[in-house]
Parts: sequence; structure tokens; C-alpha cells
Amino acid sequence: MATPDSQFQFLHDEWRMLFDPAVKAESLVYSDARSSCFYARRALELAVHWLYKHDTALKLPYQDHLSALIHAPSFRNAVGPAIFAKIKLVKDLGNLAVHSHKPVRQLDALTAAKELFHFMFWLARTYAGGATPTDGLSFNADLLPKTSPTPPQTLEQLQSLESQLRDRDEKLAELLRRQESAR
Repeated sequence: MATPDSQFQFLHDEWRMLFDPAVKAESLVYSDARSSCFYARRALELAVHWLYKHDTALKLPYQDHLSALIHAPSFRNAVGPAIFAKIKLVKDLGNLAVHSHKPVRQLDALTAAKELFHFMFWLARTYAGGATPTDGLSFNADLLPKTSPTPPQTLEQLQSLESQLRDRDEKLAELLRRQESAR
């Protein structure tokens, strides 16, 4: 879903797997707050997994779910308290979107997109192998689309999507583990 005016454009070339859900989160802030928070959390989770795979200073905790990964001491030390607070907020808003029947407000989606932007900016500035985002780049809520061509997803649809993505991620991780052990 490449959009030329995405604020996450700096992810496109090097982190396409992060770019796509980040753009989806950004594009749904006003039209589907629940889905926006879901996709922000998805982008966050993929980024955290990328970090653990590529930063040898990060030590995997006993469990590999998102909460355990972000609360691991090596991860918290690597990102620092300000970025950790942003990560935790995106995770919590994403969990609310998928696991609660409470309404998800546009302000929640806007907050998740904004904090995801800050985390992704930090990630790109810290780990990019190529070009990094410019110093003055900042999140601008006025650039977010006000409508979406697709209808909002229900809580049940998002829960089903989460399950499908989790299954796909687990199968991919298993395949990668087998390939790695065969080397």
C-alpha cells in the first residue's frame, strides 16, 4: 500500500515489512480507529522482532511474546525510557483494539500512529544501513487521510486477522529456524 505522501516513507526501501502496516495504521486513524491501532501494534511487533534478529546485544527473554520482548532488560536499555514509553503505549492501544469491546477513539489511533512514527524514526536513525530520515522530520496529523475506501473492520474480524498473522509468523519463524540449523 505504498502512498507517496506517507509519513513513514523513510521505511519504504529498507524496511518494507514495517512500512506496509505502518502506512495502514496511518491511513486508518480517522476512518477506522480500531484497525489503525491494530496495524500500529503489528508494525511495532515486526520491528521488535527485527531488532532481536539484527542486534546481537539484545538477549531473548524466556518468552517471545511482544510484552516479554519489550520488557527484557537488554531491550529496555537499548531503547531508553522515552522510546520504551512510546513502544508500550502502541502495544497497549493495539491490545485494546484487538482484545477489548471498549470503543477505540480516534485520539487513541492518532496517538498510536504518532508514537509508532517516533519509534520507527528512532529505529531508522539507529539501525539504517542506507539513508536515514532527516533531522527535522516530524509527525504531522494534518497529513493523515480523513476517509478510507474500505469499511471499518469489526473486533471479530481483527481478532481473526491477528490469529491468521500469528499463525503465518510462527510458520515463517519455524522455516527460518530449520534453514538456519541446516547451514
